[in-house]
Amino acid sequence: MNKLVYIVDDEPSILKLLTHWVKNLPELTVKTFNNGAEFLKAFNDENPDLVLLDIMLPDISGIDILKNIKKKNSDIPVIILSAQGSIEVAMESIRQGAFDYFPKPIDKSRLEPAIKNAIQNYSLIKKVKELENNLTKEYSFENIVSSDKRMQEVFKLVNKVLNNDITVLIHGESGTGKELIARAIHYNGLRKNEPFVVVNCASIPRELLESELFGHEKGSFTGAYQKKIGKFEMAAGGTLFLDEIGEMEPALQAKILRVIQQKEFERVGGNEIIKTDVRIISATNRDLAQMVKERTFREDLYYRLNSFPIYVYPLREHKGDIVVLVNHFIETFNVRHNKKIKGADKKALKLMYDYSWPGNIRELENTIERCIILSEGEYITEDLLPPTIKGNDFDISIALSKGGLFESDIIIPFEKLKEESIRHAIKVTNGNIVEAASRLNLGRATLYRLMEKYEIETNK
Repeated sequence: MNKLVYIVDDEPSILKLLTHWVKNLPELTVKTFNNGAEFLKAFNDENPDLVLLDIMLPDISGIDILKNIKKKNSDIPVIILSAQGSIEVAMESIRQGAFDYFPKPIDKSRLEPAIKNAIQNYSLIKKVKELENNLTKEYSFENIVSSDKRMQEVFKLVNKVLNNDITVLIHGESGTGKELIARAIHYNGLRKNEPFVVVNCASIPRELLESELFGHEKGSFTGAYQKKIGKFEMAAGGTLFLDEIGEMEPALQAKILRVIQQKEFERVGGNEIIKTDVRIISATNRDLAQMVKERTFREDLYYRLNSFPIYVYPLREHKGDIVVLVNHFIETFNVRHNKKIKGADKKALKLMYDYSWPGNIRELENTIERCIILSEGEYITEDLLPPTIKGNDFDISIALSKGGLFESDIIIPFEKLKEESIRHAIKVTNGNIVEAASRLNLGRATLYRLMEKYEIETNK
């Protein structure tokens, strides 16, 4: 696509010469003006990619025009041309935002590379801003889809923390969209132009997590062949998202507490005190309050992180959103996979509505993408859904009838095995939660959470 260059000069010979030079450069289109008024009229209707501007015009000074350009769009490069050739004029032009300055007579060998550099620089600026806008759009609240009243209350809470740096702890099961909410807070808040850095505390080996967070000095431990910058430094000025914070060991919890309190840390193996300015957002799918009671999570850190708690409900508790989410994901994956699926038929929607969605929104999203890929028609139908959703999945009793869980060739999904184990424990203990939790080697809070997840009642 050709780039548009405006040339403004009241001397016909110079205007003709500049036009000739610019048109000989590849992929450039030229519009010329011999006075400031005509230029400003055209400039109000379109944005050029470069302006070559004479400083001495018959009606308006070039400096005033430059100010007008920068007021409308500060990124548009302007190269000032002047017959005066004074340092004062050159300095004033640069001070007002000119990309470059050339005295007359103009040196073609210097002007051409300046034109190329100016246009290239402007193109990069536009690409960066486009990416930033896409990020902001992607993580806007418009893309956090829900019509449920309780979820709307969650969004209201999120809006309350956008314009401050209070520490936020997002509670919710896996797949409920905790990271999406964290990103929405960042990209719609005060630090949106600074880094958003994610650390999954569950996916990084414990012995490496400290180095990942704080960095390390060369030679600080076996394998530390060079200095490494940690996530706290990477997130400087922005947001550090600590996902699955409940998986962090107590010794490291103490160091995180110090960073929050004192806003400083040291790299592993180093002595230098490094100041930090980051916003911390954490997330967990565990009951941290119970972990505090069990002394597996620091109480002081818990209250620091939990300054502003946000609870994200599992999908089974706002099933009214399933239809909305299904349509949203169909639109998304139609674009990604170049499909034209119109929606899901009634039977498929009924099956999806009745399903408990243990993997929450993430599971629904993956299911819809799978259906979009498999579909050869206009609608998602029952036959495209996974067996677990259609309800014709295996029966554990079949495996037992064949000689035991691991004596047959039937493979039982782990999630289903957990559910059936809990159902069996509740049944044999006649609904005694304390006894059932003890025999399952689970904490009571964990058992209650899993019972809620699998929709298990004590009278079953």
